[in-house]
Amino acid sequence: MDNLFYKFYNKTINERREILKSLNLLSEIKVLENETANLMIENYIQNYQIPLGIAMNFEINNEKILIPMAIEEPSVVAAASNGAKILGNIKTEMIEKAVIGQIVLYDVKNVKLSLERLKQHQQEFIEMAKEKSQNMIKRGGGPKKIWFEGFEIEKFVTLYLSVDTCDAMGANTINTILEHISQRVCEIAGADYILRIISNNATESIVSAKASIPILRLNKDVDVAKVIAKKIELATKYASLDPYRASTHNKGIMNGVDAVVLATGNDWRAVEAAAHTYAARSGQYKSLTSWIYDEDKEELVGEIEMPLPVATLGGTISIHQIANWSLNLMNNPSSKKLASIIAAVGLAQNFSAVKAIVTEGIQKGHMSLHAKTLAKQAGANENEIDEVVKKLKSKGKINIDEAKLILDNLRNK
Repeated sequence: MDNLFYKFYNKTINERREILKSLNLLSEIKVLENETANLMIENYIQNYQIPLGIAMNFEINNEKILIPMAIEEPSVVAAASNGAKILGNIKTEMIEKAVIGQIVLYDVKNVKLSLERLKQHQQEFIEMAKEKSQNMIKRGGGPKKIWFEGFEIEKFVTLYLSVDTCDAMGANTINTILEHISQRVCEIAGADYILRIISNNATESIVSAKASIPILRLNKDVDVAKVIAKKIELATKYASLDPYRASTHNKGIMNGVDAVVLATGNDWRAVEAAAHTYAARSGQYKSLTSWIYDEDKEELVGEIEMPLPVATLGGTISIHQIANWSLNLMNNPSSKKLASIIAAVGLAQNFSAVKAIVTEGIQKGHMSLHAKTLAKQAGANENEIDEVVKKLKSKGKINIDEAKLILDNLRNK
């Protein structure tokens, strides 16, 4: 199979599709049908399309996986694929996958007393929660635990409920449970609720991915490789000191993460909210990754740790044709496995971005692909694009005016 995907990026669109068809990975081009889209949002008019590509070279927990990525930004899919090739086998772990909901009580007269009363009825609330989650319990999930917190300054008391939602996102189930138990919670606490809602702070859906890179994969010259490894380590350390850098550092990670989340029909806003909240959990916004150069082993060791509350069942995922195809491409993973795959993509994406920044600069890869966009903007047809791109690169002037000039000269030969 590897030979079929050799220099996949150089093949035509039809050649790529034929390769997928030969592997029974693509029987027909998937589209989001109007009838389905109309069920997903209000006031539906038409679809807004984003390119869908495949990241190559990923080996995760000793399994080779083709990964769908939906994104409009040039170089992201290429960077993920290149990063994966250098990283080799990426080891991932996800201990648990649970979603948290909150019932917030306000204007509590005696916060301490209300907390004591609520704790005495903890098991009762769990049993009530089970009444509204029987299907999840049958699948091995359901309510896990309840805990409480008081906020004396503003007189709030909060109940937190953790639910194992199995392969579903579970937002509707969580909210149904919270609404079901809220009245009883209010009776016992002696206060009324102001909020009954899921939290996107996914502290019980944490995934880690780790890779160890022999430094000669960074450069054939061992001395140059050592310098690159050290620079990657230093750049990542700096990202945990300066929020201005950390924001861009983590955005690069989310380029890869969001692309897979979007391709699989998941809620990328929820994933973004969870990731950035987690990055700021210490009180300062920091890097989601760490890279350490192990001089004794001559290895660069990278790790990412982040929440990934994703699903493979339910909601729009089950009816979205392209999301279904994307999951099928990855052999229909469980929600935990999907989270692990996404974390691995985030690590590979981060590696490629930081390596580019500390070596030749980020613009080389960006501008190379940007040249194709400019050629199209200038009016080049399918037969002219490659020649315009070639001349743009050779001149080193990658801008729209130069693209138009090159196209005019090409047509007036």
